[in-house]
Amino acid sequence: MFSTIEIDKNNLTIMGVQFSDLKTLESTANALGSNMFEGFKPTPKGIEIIRDYMAGKISLTEFVALAKQKAYV
Repeated sequence: MFSTIEIDKNNLTIMGVQFSDLKTLESTANALGSNMFEGFKPTPKGIEIIRDYMAGKISLTEFVALAKQKAYV
């Protein structure tokens, strides 16, 4: 089943989550799309975590730990 999410390139937001630049927004949108194809259902918290990983604010180890904790829910 195909589902859509709100992406606003003018205001640099995905599902209301603010991004600092278009490059990070697009990278995150691409990552989300790939994961959604596999069944992932994004939440604003999940988008924040992916954004922070893509921007280098959290490490891969921290990203994996958050995923295991299901912190994205």
